[in-house]
This record gives sequence, C-alpha cells and structure tokens, in this order.
Amino acid sequence: MAKLYFYYSAMNAGKTTTLLQSAHNYRERGMRVLILTPRLDHRGGSGVVASRIGLQAEGVGFDRGTDLQTLVERDIAAAGKLDCVLVDEAQFLSRSQVWQLSEVVDQLRIPVLCYGLRTDFRGELFEGSQYLLAWADELSEIKTICHTGKKATMTVRVDEQGHAVQDGPQVEIGGNERYVSVSRAEFKKIARGEGRIDPLQAPLPLG
Repeated sequence: MAKLYFYYSAMNAGKTTTLLQSAHNYRERGMRVLILTPRLDHRGGSGVVASRIGLQAEGVGFDRGTDLQTLVERDIAAAGKLDCVLVDEAQFLSRSQVWQLSEVVDQLRIPVLCYGLRTDFRGELFEGSQYLLAWADELSEIKTICHTGKKATMTVRVDEQGHAVQDGPQVEIGGNERYVSVSRAEFKKIARGEGRIDPLQAPLPLG
C-alpha cells in the first residue's frame, strides 16, 4: 500500500544522502522514480539534488506555485509507470503542495518519500514540515549529533564569531555555512548568549 513518508532531522544529518540512496535502491531493481526539488535551492544547479558528501542526481525543480499532483501526472503521461516520488528539502513545501502529494499517494497509489528539516533556526516549524507532520502516514527521524555529544534536534544560525543570530528571514539559501545542528539544551544556551559555536563546525552545506 502506498504511503506518504516524512523523514525529518536537524541540519546536516544526511537527509539528501538518504534520499539519493533510496532512489538508487529503486532504480537498481528496475523501478522508475521521480525526484522533486524546490527551485530556491541551487547548490547543485537547477533541478540537481546534491548531498554534502558529493552524491548527486537529476531532479525536477518546482516552485511554491507548482501543482505537484499535476506535475506527477504529466510525468507519468510522458514517461510511463512511476514507482516512487522523492522530495528533497520538503520543509519548503506549501500546505497545498503537501496535500497534493497526499493525493499522489491516495489517488495515484504511488509512495511519496519526503526529506526535510523539522524546524528553523528559531525553533519554529517550517510550513511544509508542519503539514507533513500532520498528514504523513509514517514519520521517521534521521539522527545527528550535537558537538556536546547529545542528539541534535535543533538548528542554530550563527555569525562569524559563533554567536546565535535570532532574526532575519526563515529561508537563507547561500548562507548554509552559518547553520549548526545542536541539542535542545545547547540551543537554549546559545540563544541566551551564554556561549558560542566554534565557527569551524559551521562550513557544512545544507543537506
């Protein structure tokens, strides 16, 4: 039975790497997949899904106004049977796009695997993550580690001195070197100005 999956984590936990491995597993078995990626992220080039360890694959870019159910239906009409849809940076989905992906599952009977951040640098849910958490059939956390050794569940935005930045736009593509994954306790500490993050931890790209 087809399901809507949401694989979520803090920054730099390997979400995109996991997506690319899943796509490879399908293709290795002769199955066709469609990888979707938001156009606001151009790290690997438009339509390219790239992980921070060097893996990449061609995807189909979409904007916030794109009807994803229609996009999938057109892909099937052009290329034939589709076995799985994978969505990178799913936190950037709109509410309506999450609903459209649920229709791909419920009406087209195609599994949809979404990978993304749960919360932003303020600890607030992204729109796409909010509705995936509400509507997905299965939720799975991709774990990563804070510099303290605890499990990292939050993402903090830091300046060049390693101090927390608590204002600015929710989405800051191109500034990914300023994000670090931390535990909730460390997030609170840094947000209170009671310490800093070693900037050497920060040059990891989004993914």
